[in-house]
Amino acid sequence: MSAQTSPAEKGLNPGLMCQESYACSGTDEAIFECDECCSLQCLRCEEELHRQERLRNHERIRLKPGHVPYCDLCKGLSGHLPGVRQRAIVRCQTCKINLCLECQKRTHSGGNKRRHPVTVYNVSNLQGSLEAEEMDEETKRKKMTEKVVSFLLVDENEEVQVTNEEDFIRKLDCKPDQHLKVVSIFGNTGDGKSHTLNHTFFYGREVFKTSPTQESCTVGVWAAYDPVHKVAVIDTEGLLGATVNLSQRTRLLLKVLAISDLVIYRTHADRLHNDLFKFLGDASEAYLKHFTKELKATTARCGLDVPLSTLGPAVIIFHETVHTQLLGSDHPSEVPEKLIQDRFRKLGRFPEAFSSIHYKGTRTYNPPTDFSGLRRALEQLLENNTTRSPRHPGVIFKALKALSDRFSGEIPDDQMAHSSFFPDEYFTCSSLCLSCGVGCKNSMNHGKEGVPHEAKSRCRYSHQYDNRVYTCKACYERGEEVSVVPKTSASTDSPWMGLAKYAWSGYVIECPNCGVVYRSRQYWFGNQDPVDTVVRTEIVHVWPGTDGFLKDNNNAAQRLLDGMNFMAQSVSELSLGPTKAVTSWLTDQIAPAYWRPNSQILSCNKCATSFKDNDTKHHCRACGEGFCDGCSSKTRPVPERGWGPAPVRVCDNCYEARNVQLAITEAQVDDEGGTLIARKVGEAVQNTLGAVVTAIDIPLGLVKDAARPAYWVPDHEILHCHNCRKEFSIKLSKHHCRACGQGFCDECSHDRRAVPSRGWDHPVRVCFNCNKKPAWTSLSVVTGKSPLC
Repeated sequence: MSAQTSPAEKGLNPGLMCQESYACSGTDEAIFECDECCSLQCLRCEEELHRQERLRNHERIRLKPGHVPYCDLCKGLSGHLPGVRQRAIVRCQTCKINLCLECQKRTHSGGNKRRHPVTVYNVSNLQGSLEAEEMDEETKRKKMTEKVVSFLLVDENEEVQVTNEEDFIRKLDCKPDQHLKVVSIFGNTGDGKSHTLNHTFFYGREVFKTSPTQESCTVGVWAAYDPVHKVAVIDTEGLLGATVNLSQRTRLLLKVLAISDLVIYRTHADRLHNDLFKFLGDASEAYLKHFTKELKATTARCGLDVPLSTLGPAVIIFHETVHTQLLGSDHPSEVPEKLIQDRFRKLGRFPEAFSSIHYKGTRTYNPPTDFSGLRRALEQLLENNTTRSPRHPGVIFKALKALSDRFSGEIPDDQMAHSSFFPDEYFTCSSLCLSCGVGCKNSMNHGKEGVPHEAKSRCRYSHQYDNRVYTCKACYERGEEVSVVPKTSASTDSPWMGLAKYAWSGYVIECPNCGVVYRSRQYWFGNQDPVDTVVRTEIVHVWPGTDGFLKDNNNAAQRLLDGMNFMAQSVSELSLGPTKAVTSWLTDQIAPAYWRPNSQILSCNKCATSFKDNDTKHHCRACGEGFCDGCSSKTRPVPERGWGPAPVRVCDNCYEARNVQLAITEAQVDDEGGTLIARKVGEAVQNTLGAVVTAIDIPLGLVKDAARPAYWVPDHEILHCHNCRKEFSIKLSKHHCRACGQGFCDECSHDRRAVPSRGWDHPVRVCFNCNKKPAWTSLSVVTGKSPLC
């Protein structure tokens, strides 16, 4: 770019000296002007500076005769188009700077500086060329915005209408690596928000739709890209206009505010209404309370390179009047921003979330409205990156999507407290405790992150929901809070052994740390209440959609019915009579360890008579082998097997050898002792088993309703599969999930797993959804608080 200067060129601009002083100490005449260095440079300084790699591509121009430099102080931004710099009219010989008229008045009109000698530039010849330059610049910028169109970003139902980042960038029509800021506008319906954006950013083109009709022309949130200022411009619905989904539409405004760097509040009222201050004050409070935490979480969750600022945007109140003076006109000593802060304070609103609040007014004596003052204020604020920096359009989309996913869902208008523009109900979980009616304090959709419901206050007991939970007292005294539940059987018992023990000793309370800590009928008399001895009680909240409480579900009858149904199914497949099969099956389930299983007994162990399908098989209580009735009709005590002093059935051989002591080891006695308890109960049950078995011939619905646990949905209320919605019929049987209690078809509930929290310690039928949940592994949850609180 540089070249040797001819002698003729020297002396053309004797008043212009080098402003860099890099190689010449400021004594040489200026030959070049570098726009990017913003300085006049002599030949030597120009060569030395632009040898550097980072400065090599700077645009420089050679000075012509009569050249007038730019102002060194203001850079020409005030009162002019963006990027059009102000020319100087004088050069201060003492300060060694060039000054435009405005900067000369501001810096050299008083004190000692007014006596500084100045050199006046001849700008009359340049006036026409400067005006032409500005006209060319404005024409260029208008051309840049000719193809800009707006698009629907979010509809009135808070649904984002852009599928992903690429779609957002494509609709904005900007480069993916372009750094942007976001400018949005708010105000009452009919105040000309869309018109303001069109004239401020797009030179009057109708990028955002305007309409002279009474209906609102902007529904939802619309966006467009301004390539001149490099900002995403967002137009919103007017306040006080929507009649449907008012709460959701109001909440949508705060989401837009949260992603904005600069907010324009447009008002056409002759006097500033209280609604303006209440809206901004409530928006600030809601932003700090609900959005700052979510914006931080989005930064971490999405791995954004540019952190989302937790301080809100700057606000410009654009006030247009016709008949009244602008704010502050009657108080020259006070700036408008001070009067606005006083107004906020009087209304008890504190806009602490916003990085700054500015007032820009214009009085329109005759249309059209002058938007130049607003444009200049916007350009100055957009250049300030102290609080909020430009970021890629993908970051903007991720922030909007995260806020939309978090704060979504219907808001019933009849439940809203309309004393605030942004009540907590807009952003907090809408679930109410069924017992006490208090609301959940967590943010919306917290369940997606696995966060349980929580309330600020304690709950009250409700008999309908029985919302008491038990915690192990011994664990509590050791510093742990372990919830426990009354159950039919211990987790270590087999299904039928547990059922037999339940009939004999009552329900149990089992702690995962301490084991079985309580049996309701452990002693024949004097059993104490568990609350007085081994557990503590706590009243917890009842939230809609939860699985209920870890209580005794009284499923003993259903467990027996499940076994009978399974057995009866097998019996029908073999064409056997159900009564004998039930007896045989029950005998095998609770038989002592030394008994031979019924399935292995094909003939009498003494006479070798083969057993037919309906023949009764008898076990000798002494040797455990199988006999016909004729070969085992005698009775005698068998205390060595644990049957006590009462006579029991024995075979002929054992009866004849009654004076001979059986050789039974101590280990066998211990092993058989537990199963004998179940067998003794079983023998008592078998006396009435015939009556129980006839239940198979009774309508199944009647039996199931009688045995149904409390949390199961009654059969007559189940019309469709809870998952696939198929309608139940004679051919399509209904099944209950042992975890949630809902009704399902076989296809949607064929999985098997243990559900200890419901009293099913062994694999039972569960639905497809419950099978996907984290394992129902224990009777309790070891946490700092109850999972249902």
